[in-house]
Amino acid sequence: MTSENTIPLITKTAFNCPHCGAYTTQHWYQLVADAYGEKHRTPSIPTLEMIEEFKADREIPKETRDNLVSFCEKMLREKPFFENNNNSLYSRPIVQNCNISECYNCKEISVWVHDHIVYPNTKIDIPANNDLPEHIKQLFEEAREIVSCSPKGAAALLRLCVQYLCKELGESGKNIDKDIAALVAKGLNPLIQKALDVVRVIGNESVHPGEINLNDNKEIAVKLFGLVNIICEQMISQPKQINELYSDLPKAKLEGIEKRDAKSKPDE
Repeated sequence: MTSENTIPLITKTAFNCPHCGAYTTQHWYQLVADAYGEKHRTPSIPTLEMIEEFKADREIPKETRDNLVSFCEKMLREKPFFENNNNSLYSRPIVQNCNISECYNCKEISVWVHDHIVYPNTKIDIPANNDLPEHIKQLFEEAREIVSCSPKGAAALLRLCVQYLCKELGESGKNIDKDIAALVAKGLNPLIQKALDVVRVIGNESVHPGEINLNDNKEIAVKLFGLVNIICEQMISQPKQINELYSDLPKAKLEGIEKRDAKSKPDE
């Protein structure tokens, strides 16, 4: 299932997991800080050699040895995980603007700073319309790559996609307001006019294509992904599909249609 409603957002309790892709419940956790003591003032990163040493050390009780090996192996996977700890957390400060979501399906953890995911590094699950021109598709894909860490940058790229789409339809691609007016005069579908106006308005009308809008966030970027695909579907994909169906008609039928249309034209 792929739609705007399944995109991971910090305001949701269910979305497509960045790890397994399942649409499922996400459990949220806040983080607490625990300072390293004087004996270990920096984080400890285990090595494969340490694991082998623990396995071979028979002076360590088996249960403790197994727990040490298990902990080191989890650390070496380079993924966040929960460690059971019975110590009191009441005196530990909460880490603000940093949260963790845990997938109900795969139990994997995603790390969020402010409103975007910093781990894992994945593309947003909104694929580009296949009929997007290649240079526009490249911008779309770049926006997918960065939207989690830079929603403002992604939104700027997507508005640029819309401007280039207008240019593909014969407009200047410099001013979306003028492009919309020109396309309307050519008989633009009113629904697409609305979609273009949405891009213009939520983009802040004073912001030029490709510029960063400081009011953008991930929710706006997600809407822009959808709008680019909708505009492409109506402006490029559907006409292409209709022309393909028309060209597949028998030659005799096509000639009959051409004669009919020629008769209906006024004499020059």
